[in-house]
Amino acid sequence: QGENLLYCFEVAPTQPALTQVTQCRTEGSTRGLGAVPRLALDVMACEVLRVLQLTDTALVPVSYLVPRKSVQEFHEDLFPDCTGMLPATDAQGWWAGDSQQVSVIQRGVLAGGIATAPCSPLCSVQVGRVSLHPARRPTETFTSPIIAGTVPTNAGHTDTDTGHTDTGHIDTGHSDADQTSGYSSPSSLASPGSAATSLSASTGPSSGFASSPSQKSLQSILGERAVGWAWGAPLGGFGALTQPSPAAGPSSRFRHAQGRVLHRDLHLTNLRGLSLTTPGESDGFCANLQRVALPLLSAGGQIAVLELSKPGRLPDVAVPTIQNGAAVADLTWDPFDPCHLAVAGEDAKIRLWRIPEGGLQETLQEPEAVLRGHTEKIYSIRFHPTASDLLVSSSYDMTVRIWELSTGREVLCLQGHTDQIFSMAWSPDGKKLATVSKDGRIRLYEPRRSSQPQQEGPGPEGGRGARLVWVCGGDYLLVSGFDSRSERRILLYRAQALSEGPLSVLGLDVAPSTLLPFYDEDTSVVFLTGKGDTRVFLYEVTPEPPYFLECNSFTSNEPHKGFVFLPKTACEVREVEFA
Repeated sequence: QGENLLYCFEVAPTQPALTQVTQCRTEGSTRGLGAVPRLALDVMACEVLRVLQLTDTALVPVSYLVPRKSVQEFHEDLFPDCTGMLPATDAQGWWAGDSQQVSVIQRGVLAGGIATAPCSPLCSVQVGRVSLHPARRPTETFTSPIIAGTVPTNAGHTDTDTGHTDTGHIDTGHSDADQTSGYSSPSSLASPGSAATSLSASTGPSSGFASSPSQKSLQSILGERAVGWAWGAPLGGFGALTQPSPAAGPSSRFRHAQGRVLHRDLHLTNLRGLSLTTPGESDGFCANLQRVALPLLSAGGQIAVLELSKPGRLPDVAVPTIQNGAAVADLTWDPFDPCHLAVAGEDAKIRLWRIPEGGLQETLQEPEAVLRGHTEKIYSIRFHPTASDLLVSSSYDMTVRIWELSTGREVLCLQGHTDQIFSMAWSPDGKKLATVSKDGRIRLYEPRRSSQPQQEGPGPEGGRGARLVWVCGGDYLLVSGFDSRSERRILLYRAQALSEGPLSVLGLDVAPSTLLPFYDEDTSVVFLTGKGDTRVFLYEVTPEPPYFLECNSFTSNEPHKGFVFLPKTACEVREVEFA
């Protein structure tokens, strides 16, 4: 209690008796912990354990899954028959010496033999253990007569002597309540006499190596397959009662995606003198398949260029750097040339640098080219996604300029902005350029047609910062920003109808930093995090409602100072790594 780490160990009768499997870092401190019955597990998703964590303000589910290649079949090695809800004997039988074991149902057949000791009528119909196979498991749920809408219904009771069938009724009086078991409904925690309500885990999913979706009622947490029994006085025996759950909404195919920190041998450590003052419009650093560029605090806008093929601890001595000549505002690698680096400076100039094969061996002081044209500080630059030697930049002079690098000249200046430009992004096919600015407007340009925006629409309300990225094949725009109360949110727009406003708006949390979106076009999953955050949100974006499907989030041990994605070709596809 009071901690925010959940450890999972495998217990064995031989040494080593305890082997750690994984650990889960939760958002809130633990005040209590309880395991959900195995009958409530999602066995077809290979869920082997579900824990409910009680925090100061919420009840948070944490789910543990065993990865399997196939989730279309039932894995009997993971889910042996488990204890059901019917006893093997009653109190009088136990005192009389009845040691009958709990019977087991296998494929619907009663196993375990016939009781030899005297047994009450209760024992003659018992089944103590049940299968977890979806096609063979019971469908009963917990019930309670003290909560509205969960009282047993005396339906279908047949009098064997007369052949008369009673239609049943619902009785909410105290006489029935006094004779029922004390189970309460997992779908409601309402007080007696009040309408049934749902308790939601309001703080979002627990983060770490295994987690569950947030904002679901206890009924959806425990599942429709929870089993329970209530003693019904009118029936004179045990009755199986079912209370259906609401229909579940769509879920992401990638909801069980898990973030994993790679082995420390692959880390670059002992980084010193990093600059953490780059503008909010910049990612802070950049990386490609071969190397990473990091701005330093040293005078003259120095940039360290480190080879990813040489991980480990950096030496304590100074490493060769790029002398940019001005403080770094943004920097980016050429997607078609891993040795070509573009750097925007606070002196309104863009410098192009060429890194030697094998990395920096000595300090670079002379850039390959310098682009001049902006009149104020530049804060964002982007290479064209399909054409070589094309670069776009945005500046505090409220212009967006497109440069042709082969000639070193400006070829177009996009107009129409009335305030600071927060972010810009090329469409996947390179035909369009979208921007979002502090004036609360999203603009869409087609540079080969006009220097004026072809479309405009309302953007995020808050003026603290925003980012945008193209999603769903370039037909939609996802914008991250703030509302008037500084809540971070994401908005989805149809690119051909910006003036109609967002199709969907999803609030996430309250934090000072702008969410940086990274979109994987193959899975349609967007990753969102901010500088200074420890959590990475994951959502699958779809062109149909509800548009955003939540996936497992990932939490790091330390706050992010910057966050970038490597090209998709860096992924280990044999381990199903997709980002």
